[in-house]
Amino acid sequence: MNRLELGDLSVILVEPSLTQRHIIDGYLSGLGISKIETFESGEAALGAMRRTPPDLVISTLYLPDMTGTDLVTTMRNEPLLVDTAYILISSETRFRFLDPIRQAGAIAILPKPFSEDDLKIALKSTVDYIETPEIHLDNIDTESLRILVVDDSQMARNHIRRLLEAMGMEQITEAENGSEGAQQVNDHYFDLVITDYNMPEMNGQEFIDYIRNNSLQPTIPILMITSESNQSRLAAVQQSGVSAICDKPFEPIILKRYLEKTLADENN
Repeated sequence: MNRLELGDLSVILVEPSLTQRHIIDGYLSGLGISKIETFESGEAALGAMRRTPPDLVISTLYLPDMTGTDLVTTMRNEPLLVDTAYILISSETRFRFLDPIRQAGAIAILPKPFSEDDLKIALKSTVDYIETPEIHLDNIDTESLRILVVDDSQMARNHIRRLLEAMGMEQITEAENGSEGAQQVNDHYFDLVITDYNMPEMNGQEFIDYIRNNSLQPTIPILMITSESNQSRLAAVQQSGVSAICDKPFEPIILKRYLEKTLADENN
């Protein structure tokens, strides 16, 4: 079977600004994408998605009838659209507005203004999300690795699981928050923990502190994948002994590099 190409993508674009619609539509067309439907409102776009789910939805944050957060949250709560790829394009920079989008599993968040090359990178990540590429980790016995993935976003866990499975990992356990993750660490042995930062009940910082100070596996390597941008919080996480921190959203090749470094350091 031939691999999905950029030109094969079907896209719904939700943007109330005519000028911005023309710019984004022009970039998409320039990258060879011809199956593009444009809408000014979230409800109109949702109606079209429900009739024919697209491969990708691109929207701005502020729509006339809802926010991009409302749009993607609605998508994630509908079985037909739960796994549909989503990209946000926005001039918004405040964490409290962008983090819910990241937590909902956005493929990318592009700032305004952005270039066609920026969009191309995001679209390639979309293709990787839809058709997870086969990825090989160098000098690592992936089949024997036992991995714990801790994230309150089901879509984020699904995406990480698919990537890990594409790397040949089969023994993957999931937890919805740090509290559940701590229980898993108490009950089972793991070779690697992958965790988010912002989670209910017990956040990533508290979870890492628990592993390092209270568990029977205090030296287990921990990779944090997070949208957290507060540098003081991230510095505290580093001091807690996290092995690496990876930004969310991320590209598959980035996860591969972090895993190779983290696991290689553990074996040296």
